[in-house]
Amino acid sequence: MKDIIFLAQRMMIFSIPLLIVALAAVFSERSGVINIALEGIMIMGAFTGTLFLYFMQSSDVLTGYPLLFAAMLVSMLSGVLFAALHAFASVSMLANQTISGTALNLFAPAFAIFVGRGVVGVQQVPFSNMWRIREVPVLGQIPIIGPMFFQNTYLTTLLGILLLFVVHFFLFKTRFGLRLRSAGENPHATDAAGVSVKKMRYIGVMLSGALAGVGGLIYIIPVSTSFDANVAGYGFLAIAVLIFGQWQPKKIAFAAFFFGLLQTISSGYSGISFFKNLGISQIYYEILPYIATLIVLIFTSRSSAAPKALGEIFDKGKR
Repeated sequence: MKDIIFLAQRMMIFSIPLLIVALAAVFSERSGVINIALEGIMIMGAFTGTLFLYFMQSSDVLTGYPLLFAAMLVSMLSGVLFAALHAFASVSMLANQTISGTALNLFAPAFAIFVGRGVVGVQQVPFSNMWRIREVPVLGQIPIIGPMFFQNTYLTTLLGILLLFVVHFFLFKTRFGLRLRSAGENPHATDAAGVSVKKMRYIGVMLSGALAGVGGLIYIIPVSTSFDANVAGYGFLAIAVLIFGQWQPKKIAFAAFFFGLLQTISSGYSGISFFKNLGISQIYYEILPYIATLIVLIFTSRSSAAPKALGEIFDKGKR
């Protein structure tokens, strides 16, 4: 039971950032814009958030959860601004969306390292981690479930679950969600109905940036006390989660927890007696999530439910 509790707790730490960033991709790709810049946006969000923590924790102006929420807001804003570059290139300048996203992915870590060294003096931006919840009142006392999900957890984990329901509601229960999805399915029909496709795509990409930015910070907080311009490929893995989840929030949640479980086994197998006693070499555990990603993509790509106009440049004067 101890190993199961450990596995569940670690799985939540890895799964929630994947879930949030994959949901970020939903907004952009449902509007018709491919967003492979998620890795770069995560890096920018994590960098600005941890840099904010670095300065504010030393000044004691903000402490506790107000400081955490302020850092998340900073990460979200930086994600929006960085994603706006992708939106401008892809939507306004009609640039190739894959190339635009790749350029941002190359720029983000270089920028974070350069600025980090210039401001902090070293590549790593340190911060104090003081947000681990030892036990959620009442919920933490529930047999089995309590120790798994409501002990030694983080508020950011609970926020990730909440975001799943919020994103699903906005996409499928609101007029905004209908217009956003129509921009990715049939942009010319959307334009004929009097809805600005460019506006919806801008909103979709920038919402994607907001979630991916805060997802970068949420990834870093439970696993480290410094940021070195690296999010371990989570932006790319989130794209695999998106495809596996067929661009639908509920299925994406299942995919995120599946990949989170694999990542937990990969990084924490030595703390789980069952896997430790198998005597399998460390390298096989380390490559497990990536091999599984390739296998899953091979089988799921055949029945893709991607938006019909995903990646297509919208030119109002052409059909």
